[in-house]
Amino acid sequence: MPDQLTSTLTPDAADAGTRALKVLLAGPRGFCAGVDRAIRVVEEAIRAYGAPVYVRHEIVHNRTVVEELEEKGAIFVEELDEVPADGHVVFSAHGVPKTVPAEAARRNLLYLDATCPLVSKVHREAERHYADGGPESRHILMIGHAGHPEVIGTMGQLPPGAVTLINDAEEARTVQPEDPTRLAFITQTTLSVDDTAEIVDILRDRFPLIEGPKREDICYATTNRQEAVKAIAPECDLVIVIGSPNSSNSQRLREVAERSGTKRALLVPKLAALDWSVLDGVDSVGITAGASAPEALVQEMVNALAKRYTLQIEERTVKEENVTFRLPAPLG
Repeated sequence: MPDQLTSTLTPDAADAGTRALKVLLAGPRGFCAGVDRAIRVVEEAIRAYGAPVYVRHEIVHNRTVVEELEEKGAIFVEELDEVPADGHVVFSAHGVPKTVPAEAARRNLLYLDATCPLVSKVHREAERHYADGGPESRHILMIGHAGHPEVIGTMGQLPPGAVTLINDAEEARTVQPEDPTRLAFITQTTLSVDDTAEIVDILRDRFPLIEGPKREDICYATTNRQEAVKAIAPECDLVIVIGSPNSSNSQRLREVAERSGTKRALLVPKLAALDWSVLDGVDSVGITAGASAPEALVQEMVNALAKRYTLQIEERTVKEENVTFRLPAPLG
């Protein structure tokens, strides 16, 4: 039975009589090991080399994190041509196509790769299946969302045409590979566990010889956070997912909450974006945070609720996490 922590927070005396609100905090929530590592890469690079340190794209999909790193001396850019010749640059946690470090090396830029090790694992799987285009090579079907940086980075590990993107179940039903007997599949790490299982079942049914990963590609943090939301959603009138709109894992948490029994689920970047009217008539609210959202945003939300309601808070933890990743050389 998972641990449960129950507490009560009452509003200020001036607000005596404020109605009760039950708050279920999903656990685990917030930062995963890959996000924590990526942030530390930027911080340690600034400490080691001095400001500014350039970061290609958002290091993780969260504006609060990005703004805090900017205050410490990070400069976020879209492409390497914005980095001066003597600059130090960090690649984001989502991973990059092989052309990016190649260009950095061509320009003699000192670069640090903050790609999550679990994303790097998917890159190596893709390379193993491709097998340099030789006789053992398999065409790869990648389950993921078009345009997401992780998908762009993973597909960019191989030559054009080596990977076909499968966005959803309908595309899994209709894809027509050139050789159905020589296929493999990989997945984006931040997908819905249930949606991905459906797509994999379709592919395995259509292509019995398709090879999959030795261990599933959806990362432990994505899986755990979705399981935690499933555990609280049936008891909640409203589930608030704290996370950025461009965060895939946060969007999936909102979808999972909606499918798991809550009356309504919202994705909210931070407290300032919350429309308080959504709590009208709500007796129980669940709160979680995407893997790139800091715990401080959760506590800010709870503190704001405590000023308006008498809170009964329960922490619901479905699984403990103790994963850590080492920093890349030369910082590690």
